[in-house]
Amino acid sequence: MTLPNQITIVRILLIPVFVMLAIYYGRSVASGHPDETLRLATIIVFLTAALSDGIDGWLARRFHLKSALGALLDPIADKGLMLAAIITLSVTKWPYELPLWYPVLVISRDILIVTGCGVLRILNDHLEVKPSLLGKSSTFLQMGAIAIVMLQWKWYEPVVWVSGAVTLLSGIGYVAEGIRLLQAGGHTHPVKPDSEKL
Repeated sequence: MTLPNQITIVRILLIPVFVMLAIYYGRSVASGHPDETLRLATIIVFLTAALSDGIDGWLARRFHLKSALGALLDPIADKGLMLAAIITLSVTKWPYELPLWYPVLVISRDILIVTGCGVLRILNDHLEVKPSLLGKSSTFLQMGAIAIVMLQWKWYEPVVWVSGAVTLLSGIGYVAEGIRLLQAGGHTHPVKPDSEKL
């Protein structure tokens, strides 16, 4: 268990802490007595978890501590934190919150990508994942939308809409790339019956 992996596990354990704090802050808002200490704690936990991603990656590269376990846990921790934040901030009663269509869009795109990767892995016997520029941009904008909602900036809606649009476009781009890879592997052509092959 390397130090980067330990940091990654701590990041995973911080996810339920973040969710709990965000929910309790939402309840305090709904009661008419917002507890800003809870909101501050929510932001601190989220930032700690988000910054730890860069720290464990740097440690793994700097001290040659990369491992198969780390390669598995790191994306789980990253996506888990992102989805937990997006879902929580859309269903809790924060003064400014993410609209319900936003987590539906993000989760649908991720399910589509994971399913597509599984299909390509099975049919092509290998899969080399290369994040697209739109994919990276959508992740950055999703982080921005989460941050702006937690900071309770009233100008959050344009950021959410731009983030949603880029997320949708990135999903379309990944689908197009998946179709291209299937065509390159010859999996989109009709299969001839055995009698026609003779």
